Amino acid sequence: MTAPVPFFDRARGDLALQDELSAVFQSVLRSGHYILGPEVEAFESECAAYLGVRHAIGVSSGTDALLVALMALGVGAGDEVVCPAYTFFATAGAIHRSGATPVFADVLPGSLNIDPASTARALTERTRAILAVHLFGDCAPMDELLAIAGGRGLPVIEDAAQAFGAERGGRRAGALGLMGCFSFFPTKNLGGFGDGGLATTDDDKLAERVRTLRAQGARRKHHHTRIGGNFRLDALQAALLRRKLPRLGALLERRREHAARYAALLGGRDLPLTLPDAGAAGHTFNQYVIRLKDASLRDPLRSSLAEQGIGTEIYYPAPLHLQPCFAQLGPPEGSLPVAEAAARDTLALPIFPELTGDEVTRVAAAIASFFG
Repeated sequence: MTAPVPFFDRARGDLALQDELSAVFQSVLRSGHYILGPEVEAFESECAAYLGVRHAIGVSSGTDALLVALMALGVGAGDEVVCPAYTFFATAGAIHRSGATPVFADVLPGSLNIDPASTARALTERTRAILAVHLFGDCAPMDELLAIAGGRGLPVIEDAAQAFGAERGGRRAGALGLMGCFSFFPTKNLGGFGDGGLATTDDDKLAERVRTLRAQGARRKHHHTRIGGNFRLDALQAALLRRKLPRLGALLERRREHAARYAALLGGRDLPLTLPDAGAAGHTFNQYVIRLKDASLRDPLRSSLAEQGIGTEIYYPAPLHLQPCFAQLGPPEGSLPVAEAAARDTLALPIFPELTGDEVTRVAAAIASFFG
């Protein structure tokens, strides 16, 4: 019986590092420092150096990184923040939790990243920020977004949850806007061992606010200058992630190799699907998402692959402006056509670093066979 091809298998990489990771756990256990502390400080310093920013602040999750960034900027009730309609829920959820209203923009047909023209049309007098998502590991068109935002004096926040290590124009994600937000959820490029996140900035004052806000609004015990939250990063997560960070370059290269192999095997065969654009050299392919030219074939293809033991996922089955909790905000169905079409016709294929070349070949062959 042919072994299944999982959509994602984190254990393949972790088991290869089992002895080293176990030693790290024992070290943290002996230290008695379990929240923040020396391991978190060292990890923050190493991330700042890697990303090319002055400040990297460890927080409890990618979602909390978004929330604390908005809080640090003073975004709140009565404000609006423009974000893409086609992305993970946390992008808009964090905006709503800050007290502001998410305003949804359409996405570009190729990369599915936020459309600058649609973003510009979404701006109003109440707009306080633009929250750009680097979707699937590819940086959003930041030059155009920064130009639009600069004309209005608006900050651009990067939701770089899927894009640790991605680059555009020689700079890394998280160093392109005023603030960057990362997730260390296990499926991410730099995946942790539970929840964890990071906020980045070159602004000293914003960094100080984030450090204050993540610890209940206090920089020293029982002295609260702000109303914050419990957004602290665990020392164990930081310690384990520190051992993975030096290996990130090799892991990202494996993702790019798999993407190139998919493109070579599926491209040029006149199949009724569109492959993701390789984009700039900095694309990290946190997901490899194809689009079916006939959306009605997406679910049958997925079922066919599942019958052969091949895992897939749908990112995302509904755009945010059509989610029940945001439906009252608008715009109505049909207003953001690219995002709505992407929800119907996209399918994510396996692309984690430890995937083998033979497995990529098998996935591609099964897709080609489906179209016969």
